[in-house]
Amino acid sequence: MPRNICVEPYMATPIEKQQIELVERKGVGHPDSIADGLAESVSRALCKEYIDKCGGVLHHNTDETQIVAGRSIPKFGGGQVIQPIYILLVGRATKDFQGIDIPTDTIALKTARNYLKNTLPSLDVDSDVILDCKFGRGSSDLTHVFGRDGKMPVANDTSFGVGHAPFSELEQIVYNTERSLIEDFKKKKGNKYVGEDMKVMGLRNGDDITLTICSGLVGKYVDDIGAYVNCIDEMKDYVLDLVPKYTDRNVDVMINTADEIEKESVFLTVTGTSAEMGDDGSVGRGNRSNGLITPNRPMSMEATSGKNPINHIGKIYNLLATQIARQIAVELDDVDDVYVKLLSQIGHPIDQPLIASAQIVTKPGAKFDSVRKEAEGIVDEWLANTRRITEMVAKGELDTF
Repeated sequence: MPRNICVEPYMATPIEKQQIELVERKGVGHPDSIADGLAESVSRALCKEYIDKCGGVLHHNTDETQIVAGRSIPKFGGGQVIQPIYILLVGRATKDFQGIDIPTDTIALKTARNYLKNTLPSLDVDSDVILDCKFGRGSSDLTHVFGRDGKMPVANDTSFGVGHAPFSELEQIVYNTERSLIEDFKKKKGNKYVGEDMKVMGLRNGDDITLTICSGLVGKYVDDIGAYVNCIDEMKDYVLDLVPKYTDRNVDVMINTADEIEKESVFLTVTGTSAEMGDDGSVGRGNRSNGLITPNRPMSMEATSGKNPINHIGKIYNLLATQIARQIAVELDDVDDVYVKLLSQIGHPIDQPLIASAQIVTKPGAKFDSVRKEAEGIVDEWLANTRRITEMVAKGELDTF
């Protein structure tokens, strides 16, 4: 059955040639990202348990995780949490299948604790957090819907997913600034004072880029205000050394611009996350499935993390659209920008969207007919192998925030 694929030229100014571009990333310790990470890690743990015990992924959605901020007293050289962060794992999960009991809540709590320990090393999971789990029952008899009868799963909703590629210079900088500060500067280079709660906001105005970074430092690794200033300077120098990998444009870096150094009023934390004091978090309020918030690009408001990877369009089509866009951008030399939109109809097979749209901004002088044919082939191939997204998600090969 032929698929509803439309590849068309997109008459727009390429992102790199637009005067103003905005890009944001919420780091892994931001309360919204913590909610995303918990929801997705629990979903993956349930997928593994379902596959091991039942031979396939069963119905579940864990995308309603909520974080209620605690209270803390951060100090140089220490500080303490005086009211724990409250985390509620919410969703639905299949708890029994053909006589097999699945300990979904136990799995969720264990997975959540491990995720917090690995993601927020300065957080004491035993004393700084109250973890609660309220999973309703998912349906254990959605055989046809989930494709367990050998057929393609059918869409759970009439919804859409979007993706774009390639990342602009600013998008690369914003994404990799946060990732590098945590994975390289903190973990590999041993700068433990860097908190995981970080937001990177990028502005490009013509060829001038401004990065505004908000990062909660961990008090027990910062002795005094002088040490704090040195830490901020070290982070700034690191970022300035990093950005030339992605751009030749002028880059200005500013960190914790709300600090009042003379009053010693600075962004200090006990645990590395503002969830310890005043900032709540919810799934889907932060980064989109490509890890960024990009107001210059089409975006879906759908929460991706925690949704089941079998037939939930809010997850599958956003991830799939991004993979399609990236392959088109990599393989077709005449493409400046590509935007992919996939629209489902509830109850219809997920490999047969109501429309699979690829809008392509081509380079000057490019012949669009050859681009169209190759792009159509890439879209069709990915749709035919939609279940590959499910496999990649279950194996942890795709990030969702």
